[in-house]
Amino acid sequence: MPGSKRSNAQRLKDSLEDDIINGRRSPGERLDPETLGQQFSVSRTPVREAIQQLVASGLVTVSPKKGTFVARVGIDQLIEMFEVMAELEGMCGRLAARRITEQELSALREAHQRCEAAALAGDTDEYYYENEGFHDCIYTASHNTFLASEARQLKQRLKPYRRLQLQVRQRMHNSLSEHQTIFDAIERGDAQGAQQALSDHVLIQGERFSDFVSSVRRMEAPTSQTG
Repeated sequence: MPGSKRSNAQRLKDSLEDDIINGRRSPGERLDPETLGQQFSVSRTPVREAIQQLVASGLVTVSPKKGTFVARVGIDQLIEMFEVMAELEGMCGRLAARRITEQELSALREAHQRCEAAALAGDTDEYYYENEGFHDCIYTASHNTFLASEARQLKQRLKPYRRLQLQVRQRMHNSLSEHQTIFDAIERGDAQGAQQALSDHVLIQGERFSDFVSSVRRMEAPTSQTG
């Protein structure tokens, strides 16, 4: 199973990420490393690594002398980040359509097929990981290391929210269809088509915008507490 290959830190990060984006942990809630270690039966090192990954993605903040907390999400900033991500991915797609090698095209095809398998199985978690691989193939095929680095860095910040999008009804299957359009454009060397397809794939607009805002607001909503 692909999940078995993930480290303790990765599994802990995934679990916390899932709790946060599904509202089981509220913005502002304190995360106690010792409690997390006991809860997940792991040592301090995986807990520290998981928290570092969540800090990098913007889901968690660390305040000196105060502790680690679930971050409060700003819709406006998220939308701006997705706008930049759409431009970066579009550029990667345009360059990839012009520069991709046969070996890289084969790797992209295989990544797309793995996404297809995950979608057919209805496995959003596996699709989430295979989707990362698909996009990473395009970054590599752009043959622009600076652009690829910037795209990967911003993608890391947006990963949890891209995962959140996949929970919207039919989004995974729509994403797969968009992947096919992207792959076809790159395969035929259509630079402008690849750029537009990738930009549209990432950019949150129209009904997708409404769905995304609804999902994030649900994530932000405080859970009821007793006592």
